[in-house]
Amino acid sequence: MKVVLQNLTKTFPNRSRKADGDVVAVKDFTFEIPDGKMVGLLGPSGCGKSTTLFMICGLQEPTAGRILFGEEDVTSLPPEKRGVGVVFQNYALYPHLTVKQNIIFPLQNLKGTEKLTKAQMEEKAYEAARLVQIEALMERKPGELSGGQQQRVAIARAMVKMPRVLLLDEPLSNLDARLRLQTREEIRRIQKETGITTVFVTHDQEEAMSISDVIVVMKDGVVQQTGRPQEVYDNPVNLFVAKFLGTPPINLFDGNVRNGRLYIGGADVLGVEGAADQDVTVGIRPEGFILEDKGPLACRLSGIEVMGRDISVVSAHDASLNPAVRSVINAEKQVDTGGEMVRFSLKPNKVLLFAKDTEERVY
Repeated sequence: MKVVLQNLTKTFPNRSRKADGDVVAVKDFTFEIPDGKMVGLLGPSGCGKSTTLFMICGLQEPTAGRILFGEEDVTSLPPEKRGVGVVFQNYALYPHLTVKQNIIFPLQNLKGTEKLTKAQMEEKAYEAARLVQIEALMERKPGELSGGQQQRVAIARAMVKMPRVLLLDEPLSNLDARLRLQTREEIRRIQKETGITTVFVTHDQEEAMSISDVIVVMKDGVVQQTGRPQEVYDNPVNLFVAKFLGTPPINLFDGNVRNGRLYIGGADVLGVEGAADQDVTVGIRPEGFILEDKGPLACRLSGIEVMGRDISVVSAHDASLNPAVRSVINAEKQVDTGGEMVRFSLKPNKVLLFAKDTEERVY
């Protein structure tokens, strides 16, 4: 089911006596979610991603704009008539019901020609349980389950009616790191198997990039950039997107461009033909450093962090805008930990330039 958002805007009354005007949660959001794809809405807290999801499912009414499922305008339809499944951050399971009863619950509200017999409801409940691999837990109650198991129950309940659109609101935030990894792989598997159009809301950029077909990066209710995860990571349109994506985060330096060369702290570090002479903010991805004895970028060595197959060289530079410069290099490289300085050359495709005044990308 294709989902189209046309000029979607949501405002709330301003409750602060010191500020005038309404609070704009989402501003002029226009985007098409392709049929059968998983889209990640990504951004910091308060950027409007959950509000967007609640408008898609009908829990909140847009101030302006339209929502279409396929060619059907659902902007004014109540949630129960939109054919959506929603998984909330806190699971929202009924504690006094068993797992099976929780999964069956949405089916009990079906009426008319869609009404099911008890046997049909149980069959569908077990189908949904098999999809998330919790068949053995059907007679337990939520309080007897782990966080990961409760999350699977919530997903099964959302999937039992085979919704036209599946909406996930930060579904992994209450899980520990290992369980988050496992559960996000499960969510991706389920989405691939069913082919249901899915919107996944998260502030965790690693989550969004690992399982989404397309990501939408938001800030202050405004869409900053959309695209395939790797494409957005490699080619951010502005400094905010560059800083928000990547672990470890991008390294930032004060720099300037003169005569087609990039200078950081007075050192000529790279050729940047085509860029106009100007002061810039230089972003260097952690994997963009090459350890070289005679490299042009000299940093003061602070320490080494072992990461298994890679090591992170932690250093400092007077032109750095970060507290520390983090350079990820292959663990086979030998770093003289007794030395005071470490030198790097740079990979051109991992060096990004941004205008000082607008923070827009300089190409």
